[in-house]
Amino acid sequence: MDATREQAQHLIDAVNDAMATPTAYRDDTPVPKIGDTPPVPQPDSRRVPAWATGVAVASIGIGAGAVGIGCAVWLAAKGLAAITLTGVLAALSPFVGLAALVLAIGAAIARVGRASTTNIYQGAVTVTSKTEVSSTAKGLFARNRNQIRGTR
Repeated sequence: MDATREQAQHLIDAVNDAMATPTAYRDDTPVPKIGDTPPVPQPDSRRVPAWATGVAVASIGIGAGAVGIGCAVWLAAKGLAAITLTGVLAALSPFVGLAALVLAIGAAIARVGRASTTNIYQGAVTVTSKTEVSSTAKGLFARNRNQIRGTR
């Protein structure tokens, strides 16, 4: 028991000694604004990798682009909401006129295509009948050999 008490007293004395000595010092003297100390190099010690910086910049750009597109859609919707039936008719009247013109041209072309054509043939006419076509294809790489038999 005495050895344990002796160790405990030794620990208590070590703690008291550590508490008696100061561990910090505060210097309250004013710092001069201009001094003789040369500048100290301050190396760049960034912890952010280049790819992370690129992703951050890209996300800012995409976000700004999305805001711009959203504003454009909002303005377009607001403009479309302000249009009345008279405004729609006035805006679409040139397109309606163009559609009517295209329809008229198409109808005229269709009439020209429906015109009847009379063909007059002169001379002897040969009629062939009983034409047979036989075809053979054999093997892996087949080659068609068509033979036409009949009268001409």
